[in-house]
Order: sequence, then structure tokens, then C-alpha cells
Amino acid sequence: MTKLLAKLPFGPWRDAGPIVSVLRLSGVIGQAGAFRQGLTMSNMAGLIERAFAPKTQAAVALVVNSPGGSPVQSALIAKRIRDLATEKKVPVFAFCEDAAASGGYWLACAADEIWADESSILGSIGVVSAGFGAHEFIERYGIERRLYTAGDKKVILDPFSPEREDGVAHLKAIQAEIHDAFKAMVRDRRGARLSGPEEELFSGAFWAGRRALELGLIDGIGDLRSVLRGRFGEKVRLRVVQEDRRWFRRMGFRVDAPAGGSLGGNPLDRLAADLPAAALSAVEERALWSRYGL
Repeated sequence: MTKLLAKLPFGPWRDAGPIVSVLRLSGVIGQAGAFRQGLTMSNMAGLIERAFAPKTQAAVALVVNSPGGSPVQSALIAKRIRDLATEKKVPVFAFCEDAAASGGYWLACAADEIWADESSILGSIGVVSAGFGAHEFIERYGIERRLYTAGDKKVILDPFSPEREDGVAHLKAIQAEIHDAFKAMVRDRRGARLSGPEEELFSGAFWAGRRALELGLIDGIGDLRSVLRGRFGEKVRLRVVQEDRRWFRRMGFRVDAPAGGSLGGNPLDRLAADLPAAALSAVEERALWSRYGL
């Protein structure tokens, strides 16, 4: 009788199959701007907790599609995933889509196994800093640069001043430290599976899926549904962990209830109040973003 009831598609008797929570990690890592959310610890913490919440699930799957970004946010998100995987004793699989490059690959390394499409772009294990030099331009047009600082190295990377050798050396030293942390994380997570020479692996180069597999950066070529069904059976159930779908949340605006429980007026008024600060924040973030990144 029990076997007969297990065939029903509903009720407590059904043979439901194992659960795998699916968490998407998509986009630039870090503060992408006031009107476009990037992947940060602050906006991913709740989703990560929810992904590991089911007590009887078989695994957690990460769907990674990111070109990289902030090394700090990459490390924080990956660490939280690893901490919960260890605490809950749940295996983690990463499935790379278009790109898991630089910080995106850092996130993929939070998984116990990494899978990708043969056309996915992977690797880019390096650190980049970009800027510009406009001092000759402003001199040509008679623009006088007025800059006042306390501390002789406060503006060693100022784009409107001639490049300073000590500034470049200081930046390269910081890049080397960040790169060492990135390399240590990859070595720790991939271990003996890495098969390419370190000069190639950690050169900042990137590869498509087949070559990444040869280098040991991934464990196989495959998509989420096929791999999980092969591992846990055709009855595996995918539990998608989704973000808040309300448009004003996705844009990063605050519509929080005060302590009394009331919104305190029309929510649109609160959005309007946020707009000037959001616009200024977008300008500031874009100016600073190119300093350090993966």
C-alpha cells in the first residue's frame, strides 16, 4: 500500500526526491552603481542563508555568471558560502555560464565542484587597476589644478597630476598582495586538481571551458540540470532561491518601516528623497571603481 501511495504526485506519501537549492551569482562584484546592484555581502547574505536553510537538502548549486569586480566582496561572499557548507555539511556545486572570470572565478571556487559550458570564459586570476592621465590636457587648455593635502602621498594616483614613480610602486605592491591572496584561495580550493604551470594559471589569462578543464580549473563540462540529475537522480527537485522582485528594492532604494511600524507617508516620497543621494553616489562610485579590482 505504501509503495502505491508513493506514486501519487501529492500528499505526504509521495516519493518526492532530493532537494538542491539553486543560488544565482550574476553580475559585477561590488557596488556597481546607484541604479544597478552588484554582488555584495550586504545584499547576498540573506540569500546565501536561505540557500543553506533546508535541513534535508542534498546540495547547494551556485550559478555563476560574473566578469569579476571587488576582491573584498568576492572573498566575503565565498567565505560565507564555505562557512555554511561546512556548518551544514552540504556539498556545493558551481555551474559557470558565460563567464566566471577573475572575481567570478573566486566565487566559483567556493564550490566543491566546478562545472562549465565548453564556451564559458574562466580564469583571469590576476588583479587590474585602470586610470588615466589628463595633466597635459588641462595644461593645454589653461586649466590650473589647485590641490591641497595633508600627507605627501594622499594623491599619489591623482589623474590630473603627472605620474609619480612612488605612486606606481605603491599601487603595484598592493596589487601583489591582493594577487597573493587570490592565488592562495585557488590553491586551497582546487589543490591537486590544478594541472597547469602556475606561471600560466596565475598570469591573468583566461580560457574557454575545454582548456580550463585541462588546466584543472574546473571539474567537468556540463549544465546544472544534467549534472544534478546524473548525481542525484531524475527526481531531484531544484529549489531556486530568488531575490526580492520589487523594482525599488532591486534599484537599491530604501522603503523601510520605522520603529512604529508605519511607512510614515507615501513610499514614493521616500524614493524621491533618495534620488539626489543616489545620483551623487553613482558619480563617486564610478570615479573610484577603477582603482582596484579583479
